[in-house]
Amino acid sequence: MFEKSIKFLLENAGTVIKYRLHKELLHDLSETNENKLLKEVYKTPHFQLLKTYIKTNGYIGIGMHSWDKFKETPLQDGETAARLLSCYSIPKTNPIIKNFIHALRNDDVLRKEFSYYKPEIARFTNRFLGLRNGGGLMVLIYTMQALLGYGDDDEVKEFQNISIEAFKSILQFNSLDEITKINKNLSKKYNYPYIEEDTYFPCSYHLTILAYTHSWRTKKNISVMIDAINYLSKIILDEYNMHIKINSNYYCPLWALTRPLKAFSLELLPNNYVMYRRVLTEIAMLGVGGKVNVIKDSIDSIKEALSKDGIIHVKFNSSYQKQRYLKMLEYTTAYSEVGLEENYKKETALECDLTF
Repeated sequence: MFEKSIKFLLENAGTVIKYRLHKELLHDLSETNENKLLKEVYKTPHFQLLKTYIKTNGYIGIGMHSWDKFKETPLQDGETAARLLSCYSIPKTNPIIKNFIHALRNDDVLRKEFSYYKPEIARFTNRFLGLRNGGGLMVLIYTMQALLGYGDDDEVKEFQNISIEAFKSILQFNSLDEITKINKNLSKKYNYPYIEEDTYFPCSYHLTILAYTHSWRTKKNISVMIDAINYLSKIILDEYNMHIKINSNYYCPLWALTRPLKAFSLELLPNNYVMYRRVLTEIAMLGVGGKVNVIKDSIDSIKEALSKDGIIHVKFNSSYQKQRYLKMLEYTTAYSEVGLEENYKKETALECDLTF
């Protein structure tokens, strides 16, 4: 089925896609050829830029999920750096990753890295709060370790278990109103419903860590994930704004899964597919096959989109819409993937990215 797609990518795709295509899908790389392709990946502009943000202690960038005013580019951030390394499939044995992992597991290093701004000092002090619902800094730190290939280590196992429990919790209620509260003393415009810090509810980071790890995978746990994600699609029909109360403060969760899960479709592509691609990919990575409805529907749509020539094409309503879409691919962010092609002025670049 994918013969035409593979031929198209081998003929037209850039360095990163060709490397990942051979390594992850075709499985035809000798050690020599893999090293040769990796050397080309290391020459790409984003990777070269990331190297300029590496510190002597191994940490990359400024903080994590941090303020734009402190950064030269979005890539100068611990989270986006980890996500780029993952998107480029850089081996976990690479010294950049090994040193970054060491930094992420060293409290002295982290305390220094999160002391650049007063709110970050408090964030680091309270880093272990909000693990059950995506409200704390350690949610990010654990998840980035999984993206870099170290999520099955003992240091991260507890958060794997918490993530499974967060998804399992969905099966215990019929609507979010059953677990949320309202602070009647607040009259602010954004006085959203909230959950307590110890309440379980899954966010996109719980999904990510499970997608990139394997030690949690038993038949029972995978069955729980299938049931939970299908049930989530039944009870979340509209976007639901929700906060987490930690101590006396209210925080936005790290993209809690409080919006409908949308299957892949060509109609969805021009607007916000960049936002949903990661979620769909990570659900599929759980090993749930076609038993999750949103993945089954996505598979059907992808088959239809590829049926003519093996290439996913996208039609934009205007040049502005296209430029806006391409802008979203410029850097990996907390909520969307980076484009894997180097030059989107090339006629086939976007088609290569989407088809891969």
